[in-house]
Amino acid sequence: MSAPYPFTAIVAQQDMKLALLIAAVDQGVGGVLIMGDRGTGKSTAIRALAALLPKIPVVSNCPYNCDPGKAPSGHCGACQGAPERGPKASKMGIPVVDLPLGATEDRVIGALDIERALHAGEKAFEPGLLARAHRGFLYIDEVNLLEDHIVDALLDVAASGENVVEREGLSIRHPARFVLVGSGNPEEGELRPQLLDRFGLSVDVVTPQDIKSRVEIVRLRDRYEQDREGFIKQWRRKESAQRRRIEQARENLENVDTPDSVLEFAATLCLKLGTDGLRGELTLLRAGRALAALEKDDAVTNAHVERVAAMVLRHRLRRDPLDESGSDSRIARALESMDTK
Repeated sequence: MSAPYPFTAIVAQQDMKLALLIAAVDQGVGGVLIMGDRGTGKSTAIRALAALLPKIPVVSNCPYNCDPGKAPSGHCGACQGAPERGPKASKMGIPVVDLPLGATEDRVIGALDIERALHAGEKAFEPGLLARAHRGFLYIDEVNLLEDHIVDALLDVAASGENVVEREGLSIRHPARFVLVGSGNPEEGELRPQLLDRFGLSVDVVTPQDIKSRVEIVRLRDRYEQDREGFIKQWRRKESAQRRRIEQARENLENVDTPDSVLEFAATLCLKLGTDGLRGELTLLRAGRALAALEKDDAVTNAHVERVAAMVLRHRLRRDPLDESGSDSRIARALESMDTK
């Protein structure tokens, strides 16, 4: 399998790249929704990020990618029942699992291992895509076309961070914490509100309208198609620098200070925009902190919150029939009114 297109070679689409980097630094942000035209690099960016991310420690041979550094209570049943496996750790690339639209519920959440049941007469669990995605990314292309019963299963797991399977005499419970990344074309339908709310960040991508960017995109992509190994080698230094940036941001994330004044700024913004619940403020806090860590700042500032405000809040706003402007314009006006005080 050939290596994916380098993340640092992606031209334009700055909001999309920043949202993915923020989610890579702090998986607690809640995932990224990328909506826009076909052919704007949505799938390319997500697969490029997977190759860019640093490796993670895992318990050897664990089907759920358990973290050997965590307490046993946070492990799957197999790792809890075999503590001698704890020291046997290895490293693997952060998993990025594709969830195809046609996947069955059994394929997603897991089911009885039919082969072992028929040949050995044993009831064994065959982990699904959610198990493979634990501690990584679950990517759904055309997420707005996902079937309702799969959406229901995702919502349950996203809320609890745990996958519970009760069927065919099996009772299985395993950790399933992942960053949900979805992409799609808004012309093909809208997401269910419950699923939309589960995405921490939302970005809209459009086809570049300036000649310079379009020419650069085509030129780089053509070079990549003609000589993939050589092209990747040319971008290796920039990829390594970006990887180190992510690693350092992860290490410094807990040390980034969040002043009360910034929390008040975020809360005031959400009140002005009329967002429901407190998920908006929490995500503004997390995204602002991750951005500060990426930029090697010691504390979150109002400027950090302003930069992530649109991607955090654009999909959380109620539709106002008296206001024909888009979500981004409403957020920009709210920020401008706060800046003038």
